[in-house]
Amino acid sequence: MCQACCPRSPQPRISRAQFLKLLGLATAGAAVSAGCASGDPGAGPQTGRKLIDNVRGFTLTDSGPLEFSSLLIEADGRVGGLDVGSAGGAERIDGRGRVLIPGLHDAHGHFGQLGANVSQLNLAGTKSLAEAMRALQAFAEQHPDRPWILGRGWNDVIWGLGRLPSAADLDAVVPDRPVWLVRVDGHAGVANSAALRQVGINRDTPTPPGGEIVRGPDGAPSGAFVDAAQDLVERHLPKPTIDDIKQNFLAAQRKLNEVGLTSVSDAGTSAAELAVLHQLANSGELTIRINSFLSYDAYRELGVQARGDSFAGDMLRVRTVKLYIDGALGSHGAAMLQPYDDDPGNSGLPQMDAVELRNRVTQVMRDGFQVATHAIGDAGNRMVLDAYQAAIAEVGGDLRHRIEHAQVLAVEDIPRLRASGIIASMQPVHATDDMNMAETRVGHRRIAGAYAWRTMLDQAITIASGSDFPVSSENPFDGLHAAITRTDREGQPVGGWYPEQAMHPVEAVRSFTLDAAFAAHQERVLGSLEPGKWADFVILDQDPLQPPPGRARWQTKTLQAWVAGRRVGEYGAL
Repeated sequence: MCQACCPRSPQPRISRAQFLKLLGLATAGAAVSAGCASGDPGAGPQTGRKLIDNVRGFTLTDSGPLEFSSLLIEADGRVGGLDVGSAGGAERIDGRGRVLIPGLHDAHGHFGQLGANVSQLNLAGTKSLAEAMRALQAFAEQHPDRPWILGRGWNDVIWGLGRLPSAADLDAVVPDRPVWLVRVDGHAGVANSAALRQVGINRDTPTPPGGEIVRGPDGAPSGAFVDAAQDLVERHLPKPTIDDIKQNFLAAQRKLNEVGLTSVSDAGTSAAELAVLHQLANSGELTIRINSFLSYDAYRELGVQARGDSFAGDMLRVRTVKLYIDGALGSHGAAMLQPYDDDPGNSGLPQMDAVELRNRVTQVMRDGFQVATHAIGDAGNRMVLDAYQAAIAEVGGDLRHRIEHAQVLAVEDIPRLRASGIIASMQPVHATDDMNMAETRVGHRRIAGAYAWRTMLDQAITIASGSDFPVSSENPFDGLHAAITRTDREGQPVGGWYPEQAMHPVEAVRSFTLDAAFAAHQERVLGSLEPGKWADFVILDQDPLQPPPGRARWQTKTLQAWVAGRRVGEYGAL
């Protein structure tokens, strides 16, 4: 789904020296790469042992599910024990019978983009082009001084438009200032005529590899751009400052803590963003753990000196590089082995050839990084599997490489994930978001290998679940609901969309906890509430495994969020 994982969003460009300066480090030596930055996890030191008592606790362990009624937190923020006989004078906190589970981990989101969305036009949920244009007009009137109007979230399928929106649509509302609006999946965008003029795009502009400039009958650009062609506009957008990035991160973590997330894998961190994350981790301002995937550009800029398994008490991990091989299903950019059923002349937009992909994968593995590659279509997934298998044979190692999305696979390719130890990093909400168009795109035969969670789990393939926020809802309880029921919030379709592919409740929770931590190489410190692991947990208003009658899993509310034994958010009375 995500374009945010592709290195097209404008970012400040920084050198290695600037990166180190932003970190406040004097040299480029071991201080960065040793993985042991100073600072306590969370926003301050621990104040003593605590006993969270009178709770309905639940955690998954390698030995199976475990229930408990009290949780002891040591002074260092780690779990001291469950249902201990004596708390040794620890401060007692009454949980008032509420449900307590490990903090949830979103295995694939876009941390900075979520925060940036707060200041941009949000078109998510608009039901028609007319509704979206009314929102654009209102936003433009509310922000008369902005040189560019930026937004995202539109979905032409939900609009029933039958085409991508055009510059003419936007011109009717905002003719005098540049406008750039990104599709919900991030794989297409539309500019108005003022934007096209400002960036110098016209009928003579060549189409870049891996992208499409949508053109009218006369060859002139319509205003819509798909995949790599978006860069023609996006490289001209105003770049955020370092302070903008910091404020975006702080806004994002507030939203994520509130929905029960205590960890996230950030699927495409720029060099400037990584420097800010280090600053926030070391100052104690981070209240959510970040498993950072360097964008390929950041990897090339910073190299192995950015690598580290644990910074600031596991608040930040940098051991993964993000690649991508294709676009999205909704915009017909996912690379398919055969043409789309609803677009017979199109088999998608591979972003590089097999040789370049293998070379990148091999180099990243050789530098000691886990590889996480965006792949949506069955051809894209096959290319990634081929590259991974060849590189693993050449380089060796066991870094649990990942396919991000693994959305549509040829059924015969699925066993290859288990054979090579590949993690399927998937987003349950994508199935319910995409069910209105997925089978139209790929047809009934190919849908057998799409969103195929049960097929993968039955073959002992590890699924790490996420949301791809802000493409989809960042609320993990939406993801649990989709994983278990294969329905949307309204319970549609009745009985579920291809319900035979659903996860069992315990499997779904595991995919957002232990298995997400495993995919991040953090299962020894995160993912479950066991002695010696960090006391990261959330207290909820209902049991997400078995919600009470009349309530759905997606309606679960987080009452408190705790990271390293410290309460980082309180959202309702216990």
